[in-house]
Amino acid sequence: MAMLATEAYNKYPNEKVVGFFRGMKPELVIRDPEIAKRILVSDFQHFYARGFNPHKTVIEPLLKNLFFADGDLWRLIRQRFTPAFSTAKLKGMFPIITERAEKLQIITEEVSHLDSYDVRELMARYTTDFIGACGFGISMDSLSNENSEFRRLGKRIFQRTPKDALHAALKLLFPELCKNLHFLDPQLEKSMTLLVQTVMRDRNYKPSEMHTPKVVTLEMTDMIMIAQVFVFFGAGFETSSTASSYTLHQLAFNPEYQLKVQEEIDQVLKKYDNKITYEAVNEMTYLEKAFYEAMRMYPSVAYIVRMCTSPKYTIPEIGVTINEGVKVMIPIQAMHNDMKYFEEPEKFNPERFNLGRKQFKNVFLPFGEGPRACVGERLGQMQSMAGLAAVLQKFSVEPAKCSVRYPKPEPTAIVAESFVGGLPLKIRKRAS
Repeated sequence: MAMLATEAYNKYPNEKVVGFFRGMKPELVIRDPEIAKRILVSDFQHFYARGFNPHKTVIEPLLKNLFFADGDLWRLIRQRFTPAFSTAKLKGMFPIITERAEKLQIITEEVSHLDSYDVRELMARYTTDFIGACGFGISMDSLSNENSEFRRLGKRIFQRTPKDALHAALKLLFPELCKNLHFLDPQLEKSMTLLVQTVMRDRNYKPSEMHTPKVVTLEMTDMIMIAQVFVFFGAGFETSSTASSYTLHQLAFNPEYQLKVQEEIDQVLKKYDNKITYEAVNEMTYLEKAFYEAMRMYPSVAYIVRMCTSPKYTIPEIGVTINEGVKVMIPIQAMHNDMKYFEEPEKFNPERFNLGRKQFKNVFLPFGEGPRACVGERLGQMQSMAGLAAVLQKFSVEPAKCSVRYPKPEPTAIVAESFVGGLPLKIRKRAS
């Protein structure tokens, strides 16, 4: 869908919206930033649904989560989850990040003698380990063991088989007839249920004391709780590992910016006894710019979908009226790479963010916008930047022989973007 949205965006440069049919259903691609803002923020009450569930009442259990849910269920979950990402909670989580970042440095040293290593996989192991410790209070062992059970589970969540794709297409085209088909592999439901049961049993059915979001205290059914674990685990590691690994990829191909990032990391960490702390990461403003620029070029989520929930809605800017149930797509990746908003968009230039993100309001949307923006934005950025600081404090990255400057997106990826062939780079230890 990301490729379709980008194609529609680029094909009609003078239009504010572009219409197309998916099967028998009309949809819109939004090209105009002001209309995008209207849908995501100003007129959110008409577009609060994502519309990922084709059937209104028969929804498979794992999709009753914060990302996929709509209506009252979404409001309940959002209300329960938001306090878990307060500044105080994030500071409380940071010792877990520091511990995982130090472990990441050890693992990075082990692969630094190789001709190439997939940094996408390296950062996925790091973020999986962090999510396990932070969200569930357990060690997932993904950094020490790249074939750990949890890393395999994480891969399976985002690997689409032909059968999965067929089920998704049938549910979309024939929602009533195919309402009992599963979009996700039923084995995932079993695996996530077992994970939650194991964690709760190990805790004696009490909340973790690791300054974590207290998932087990939510007043919800067990299955809805398991669905939140599913999305927190899956989205938590996948989006952050995509963003952080692509930052490393671009720094490898732009060594002048990598050097500036490393100089800042060295200067900041000197003030904190060479420890990666919450305060230290917040002072790494150049690293933040590099991180934003990587997400501009290749956002972890390439497009946003909203569904009209009112009987009729007229877009004031163009006078077009759409009916209830019509989906609109905001192609983030296409906007991020539009020369109208970003000069020389194909070039990696962190310094375009010297004035911060606000200068690109309504066109820089890596975390979405409005009431349905990513609830874990600050946590995701914090763990990503800490991981990047850990790697670049002690190592430099270079293109390997098999590296591709502009890697191709994986066409079968769902929700989060990934790359064909991964992101292989050469990792070398820095001189003391």
